[in-house]
Amino acid sequence: MAEVYYFVSDLHVGGDEQLQEAEFESEFVAFLELLEERDEDAELIILGDAFGLWEFTEVEGLAKFDLLVENHPALFEQLRATGERIEITLIPGNHDAELAGYSAYVERLAAYNVTLDAALSLEREVAGRTVWIEHGMQRDPNNRMPDFGNPRANPLGYFVNRHITSKAGQLSGHGKYNWLKDIQSMTPLEEIPMWILSNYYYREMSLVLRYAALPFLLLFNVSVLYLAILLLEGSGVLGTQLVTDATTAFLRRLGLAGDLVEFVFAVNAAVVVLLTVISIPLYFLVRDVKRTLERFDLLATDPVAEERDAAYLDAARDVFAEHSDVAVFVYGHTHHASLKWLGERVVVNTGTWLKRLHRVQPRIGILPPIYRPSFRLNYFRISERGGDVLVEYETVEKDARRELSLLQRLLAERRPPDPEIPERTTIEWSPDDRAESAVREADAGRSADRQSVDSRSDGDRTRR
Repeated sequence: MAEVYYFVSDLHVGGDEQLQEAEFESEFVAFLELLEERDEDAELIILGDAFGLWEFTEVEGLAKFDLLVENHPALFEQLRATGERIEITLIPGNHDAELAGYSAYVERLAAYNVTLDAALSLEREVAGRTVWIEHGMQRDPNNRMPDFGNPRANPLGYFVNRHITSKAGQLSGHGKYNWLKDIQSMTPLEEIPMWILSNYYYREMSLVLRYAALPFLLLFNVSVLYLAILLLEGSGVLGTQLVTDATTAFLRRLGLAGDLVEFVFAVNAAVVVLLTVISIPLYFLVRDVKRTLERFDLLATDPVAEERDAAYLDAARDVFAEHSDVAVFVYGHTHHASLKWLGERVVVNTGTWLKRLHRVQPRIGILPPIYRPSFRLNYFRISERGGDVLVEYETVEKDARRELSLLQRLLAERRPPDPEIPERTTIEWSPDDRAESAVREADAGRSADRQSVDSRSDGDRTRR
């Protein structure tokens, strides 16, 4: 056992064509160099999805590993160098689950001083406590491995990646901008259609169409308000002539610009009326379809919005209940770094080194949402301090390339801040807990001694 443990996950290195680009590679190599230089008895644990093996569709088996080494020589050479100084352990996630399906991967990775441990979970000891480590895909119904270690037993997520993510990697270079490859950074998956619509409008649509539609989209909300006031004034409810007189006179003083604004208002008003007429029969149709789906139990009658990591917190509670010595539950998979307390113990999500996309709304109009890119490169360090378990959180600075167009930057609201994770978290072990653990260890030792004695007695009886 080491004295210090480092944790990262969800690098997703590799895949078809454009997915081979790892925008964080230089930063991760620098992180490995840092570990190589530190004078520590340390172990780096990469808890799953180090490689995007699911995203390879043009080669099979170990040929995927050959492509990884060929396309990322600096990464693998630094793994070799760092692995000479500290232990590096890799467990499979869902995207690289076939690491557990071919024994040859053990030797391939060992050549770069990486120990492949094809297990669903690991345990490490710190300050007499246990750190529970897993990737987390078994808590996700869409990515749970039905027969872990069988490369042909794959969950729904495998087929989604083969037909969507990998195809995006093959096609991304065909666009006006190389954006489609970022589909692997898009979570949740339900957000993908809106993300595609956003990129179509802001990046792929003809400039003539985009800017011809822009005034109508920017002024749509104002047009709805204009129409509402006009109807209220026309019916005598307001008893004013603000729109019919004052606004019209003001716009006409603007000349051609005012005429254009009036034209936009008129077109948007016609669209609102049309949508209103269509929405009435559409409402009854949608309601009837919903009732039909509910009769067949295909739609929940009382949907409840679940916390993103609720399943993992439940899993941590189960582990804590079954193993009283576990102080930290570490997992990845969801790409959202976090640290949460459950009672006096801690649940850690290692996040991802992939680019992240944050949906923000345009400041005005009904334009498609904008997806701001960012990185949150990070690692967790767990060690002992004064007999307690110390969890440290470190980030590696990296700015996303200026990928947003001028129009997007002008319209986009600021992205919401990332949830704060403390730089240091101490998990104290009370004297009672220590005493209880000592009793368990003593009981376990006596049990082992009895088994040893029984074994020797059986051997004696056999010899006699």
